[in-house]
Amino acid sequence: MKLWAMAVSLLAACTSVPAKATVWQPATGHAQIPIWPGAAPDAQPVPGPEAETRGAVTNVTRPTMTVYAPRGKNTGAAVVVFPGGGFRILAMGLEGTEICDWLTSRGITCVLLKYRVPSLPYRWQCDCRPDDLVQSTLALEDAQRTMGLVRLHARQWHIDPHRIGVAGFSAGGYLVAEVSTHFRRRVYAPIDAADRESSRPDFAMAIYPGHLAADGDTLNPNVPVSRETPPTFLIQAEDDYVDGVNQSLVYYAALENAGVPAEMHLYAHGGHAFGLRRTPFPITDWPRLAEAWLHTIGIVRD
Repeated sequence: MKLWAMAVSLLAACTSVPAKATVWQPATGHAQIPIWPGAAPDAQPVPGPEAETRGAVTNVTRPTMTVYAPRGKNTGAAVVVFPGGGFRILAMGLEGTEICDWLTSRGITCVLLKYRVPSLPYRWQCDCRPDDLVQSTLALEDAQRTMGLVRLHARQWHIDPHRIGVAGFSAGGYLVAEVSTHFRRRVYAPIDAADRESSRPDFAMAIYPGHLAADGDTLNPNVPVSRETPPTFLIQAEDDYVDGVNQSLVYYAALENAGVPAEMHLYAHGGHAFGLRRTPFPITDWPRLAEAWLHTIGIVRD
């Protein structure tokens, strides 16, 4: 399905409130932190000013991160969250703040990344994969930078620098794979001490990821899985009408072949862009499986 259709689908899923264009802001008590000290590298033009409509954010040129501290006991673990939206929008509620509410309730620090979307030209008329677009590189720059910043401030934010992972949804799931396979060097010119910190996640969760399978059944070459790719958790529905179940199947096979610990859960029903919201299908219980996995790999400790 075209990226435009995926973006429209996510836009509709974000909320049923009538459209009203605003600029996204986190809840009171939380501040957006610019991730770049000046202008972001490789800046691209966008169609207009940043705006939020029905929970979807568009035209992000100034990427930020918002840190949500754990509620109750602090496990020391942290997750950087990448919302989805086809690299055209960011579903900041459905696949952002709602995810942080879940993680912080489990004692995990959540860092919500508002990465850059979109770049021009945005060729939604074709079946272009995101690695064919400048946007994918911009998002990876933002992701790498954020990982370095979180590690740099780990002590200040009461985080174990060796238990920092990533979670992403749809296009954000693709970004999870990118940052999990591109960490030996920055894809931008290093700026400061944050860029001397490792950008490799210690674990990764890709939820209904997209764009990982090229030509249906081979791994997208832009995500070169190796034995150094972090342990990964995958969730997808067989009736995913946007990306298809092969996205997880192909990536899991690559992880398995590289000797990377991976856990994959496939469900008959669930579709796409369900986030944490209740459905009549068993896939709704995926957060419980993710929590068990985090305990299994030693990220969350009782």
